[in-house]
This record gives sequence, C-alpha cells and structure tokens, in this order.
Amino acid sequence: MNATKEQKRAIAIHSPNKDTKEEWVQWATADVKKTSTNDLTFDQANIILEQLGQKAHKAEYWAVFDIKNPKHKTILSLMRQAQWTKPNAKHGEVADMDQLDKFLKSNTSPVKKPLQKMEPLEVEKIISALNGIVKSKYK
Repeated sequence: MNATKEQKRAIAIHSPNKDTKEEWVQWATADVKKTSTNDLTFDQANIILEQLGQKAHKAEYWAVFDIKNPKHKTILSLMRQAQWTKPNAKHGEVADMDQLDKFLKSNTSPVKKPLQKMEPLEVEKIISALNGIVKSKYK
C-alpha cells in the first residue's frame, strides 16, 4: 500500500527542509535514487513520521469481509476467477485482499466505500464490476 496524502503532507510539514525530507525518503526506502514521498509505502511513511516524533497513521482497510455474507463469498470467488491471487505458504494461493482494497479505493470502482459499510445494492455493483473484469480476462 502506498503512502497516503495525509502521511506525505505530515512528512513535508515536519521536515525542516526539502533536503532533509529527501534524505528521510532515501533512508526509509534504502534506495538513494528515491527522493520523493510518492516513492514511499504506507509503512515506510509511518517509520519516517515516528522518527520525526509524530504518531503513525492507521490504515483504513476497505477489503474486510463478512464470511457469513453470501455476496462477500461471491466477491471472493470472482477475485479468484480474475486471478487476483497471491501465494500463501499454508493455503497455496489465496485471494489478494490488497488488490481488492486498491480497486475499491480507485476511480474504476463503482462504489467508493469500505466493503463492510456497503448496502446490498452497492455490493451488487461491485459484483457486476468484478464480473466484467473476469469476462475481459478470458476474452
């Protein structure tokens, strides 16, 4: 997950100058070629914030399922069909929840809300969008 706008803003505000901010980015990423806060992951930005004496930000994770909800199970199935998976040591391959989280937060999502806060009709819109992704994958 990439650093949020709020994290980037906090780093810019609390860094004494641009050069220092760039050095913090290089330190956190362990890459001297990276100097922009746009290069930071969420966790790297939190590390810098803590070093600057600020509180770490909490991630708002939108891809949280209710396993008892059959529509949420349908979403999991569609994710696997769309090959939104990642390797897992215990289960072999599992649905990539980070990819779903990014999708729900993106401009291509028909509903920009955490999955747990969606109404049934909104969940249906997500299912329709994922159906479209699956269809385009196997054309």
